[in-house]
Amino acid sequence: MATRPIKVTITYCSECGYEPQTLALAEALMKQFRHELSAIELIPWYEGSFDVTVDGELVHAMYREGGFPEHAAVIAAVRRHQGTLAVEG
Repeated sequence: MATRPIKVTITYCSECGYEPQTLALAEALMKQFRHELSAIELIPWYEGSFDVTVDGELVHAMYREGGFPEHAAVIAAVRRHQGTLAVEG
């Protein structure tokens, strides 16, 4: 079943030094999905943020959930989103 490639955006606090967590999540996504994602966008921000969106849907917010997301949780969110796209398509 082919699915449309989707975009993941990671907004992170550059002032807080969250680059290692950002790059680790991006690496996990690249290894898991390879060519299935259209983009992994990294946005340096401030104020302690670490948010992850999948095609515009917020799947993790540091202020809401606290802490950093588990890589498996973000991967599962992408899979759910791909499943939704397959049903709609």
